[in-house]
Amino acid sequence: MMKGVHFLVTLALLALATSLASAYDPSPLQDFCVAINNTDSAGLNTQGLSLSRVDYAPYGLNPPHTHPRATEILLVVEGTLYAGFDTSDPNKLFTKVLNKGDVFVFPMGLIHFQMNIGKTNALAFASFNSQNPGVSTIANAVFGSTPPINPDVLIKAFQLDKNVVDYLQKQF
Repeated sequence: MMKGVHFLVTLALLALATSLASAYDPSPLQDFCVAINNTDSAGLNTQGLSLSRVDYAPYGLNPPHTHPRATEILLVVEGTLYAGFDTSDPNKLFTKVLNKGDVFVFPMGLIHFQMNIGKTNALAFASFNSQNPGVSTIANAVFGSTPPINPDVLIKAFQLDKNVVDYLQKQF
């Protein structure tokens, strides 16, 4: 009888120790543009991805930003975009002019941008390998934070005059 109890206790402990736990990102953040999330498209729920449609006016810009939790793949559907990203150390810039049908990959966490260099509207679809890629627009984060970053920090970091820093902080 005691042997059977030991067996059941051992089996229960083994089951608890080897139980599978899985977690997924929460719903996508509406960052820049119009995102499709798991509420809008239930088929995306628990798939670990999100999509967004990006419409660019002529000469429109998606300013330098980063997605801290996802790699982005951009597919150009209409128009011509100038796209690029900057690596971390040694800060090498990779750019390409993208036309209809072209695809560009922005690695996770790297600062990147897109600009419509055409005279007509452009359209692209971005996909992310996370339901919540997050977004941090660089200029907004640096010059528009609340509370503001101490101007002395920005003066030294960007080697700017105080008047320039004050002007930039007022823009955001």
